[in-house]
Amino acid sequence: MRLEGKVALVTGGGSGIGAAICERFSEEGAVVFVTDINEDSARSTADKLSAQGLHAVAMQQDVTVEQRWSEVLTEVIQQCGQLDVLVNNAGIAILGTAEDTSLEDWHKVQQVNLNAVFLGTREAIKVMKVNQAGSIINVASVAGMIGLPFHAAYNASKGGVRIFTKSAALHCADNQYNIRINSLHPGYIETPMIIDGIESQNFAEPAEFKAGMLSTIPLGTMGKPVDVANAALFLASDESQYITGSELVVDGGLTAR
Repeated sequence: MRLEGKVALVTGGGSGIGAAICERFSEEGAVVFVTDINEDSARSTADKLSAQGLHAVAMQQDVTVEQRWSEVLTEVIQQCGQLDVLVNNAGIAILGTAEDTSLEDWHKVQQVNLNAVFLGTREAIKVMKVNQAGSIINVASVAGMIGLPFHAAYNASKGGVRIFTKSAALHCADNQYNIRINSLHPGYIETPMIIDGIESQNFAEPAEFKAGMLSTIPLGTMGKPVDVANAALFLASDESQYITGSELVVDGGLTAR
């Protein structure tokens, strides 16, 4: 029960990595607020956990809407009186190079992947500093550390999350808020975003493409959502109390080369 007595909010909790994080946090004793732009998806995750006797609450949230952040956090405080952990997990990916990405797609990716992380972090700090405790986990990507030619907007957004996290962590440390802020960097993880992204490209030889992708991973396999969830659990728990402004990479060795 590594999160017993803690209250957590996970954005994009309706599927993939977000759903896995909600499950691990709940299993370890946290009250988890599952938010997603798709309310049915959020409710599906929360209902699954509730059926196991775990404490999860579903809420609809468009993370790009500033006012909605205030409403969601107000509801969390009204129900539980505290917020101990925020996981800014919601994200999207739109393929495109530096040459052919449209400005519309660029803005859309930054709005969800970067602007929303800023909004969530800012609002969570306001709430957490009252109790002088908290952990904020910003889910970035290895794409925030290395370049990928077909992910210009995604690279920029995740790189922004990486360095913004450090700035926010230093701010909280300088003000002695006792709020730790770290970024989490998954590699290739078996999620709908990755699987659907591969399928949407209509590769002539999808098996060959996947084999080529796996050849870049030293451990030779894609990760599972639970692999990232376990890393998030560590950052959310008191076990990481001396860690802030850091990057935790979960990529099978991809960025070690």
